[in-house]
Amino acid sequence: MAELELVEFVNAVRDACDRSSLVTGYDVRIQDNITAKIRVFLSIPAFIDAYFNPANGNCAFGLIQEGQRIYGADSAFVGWHIHPFDDPEHHLPSNKVTFAEFLRAVERWVARQQEE
Repeated sequence: MAELELVEFVNAVRDACDRSSLVTGYDVRIQDNITAKIRVFLSIPAFIDAYFNPANGNCAFGLIQEGQRIYGADSAFVGWHIHPFDDPEHHLPSNKVTFAEFLRAVERWVARQQEE
């Protein structure tokens, strides 16, 4: 069952990436058929890291710029929560976040940055 969940997660990330004009590529790493780590390369000087461990349900997405997380969403420790753009160290409770939803939030943020 965990392997199926892992494959579904990887496929969902790939599908979202393939539909996004912001994404230039991605690198999928599956470790021992237990966890998935995916680096998503963007057309801006930033990238997204996605992680999933179906055995414990931990899932995390982070937008990384200049070596710092500037936005994130994960399910670790306190359940699903967001690390907002304006204060990425803060935890805002959230419903489950899919990678597609996370990527859309990043796309909206990039669009706002380009308008300024």
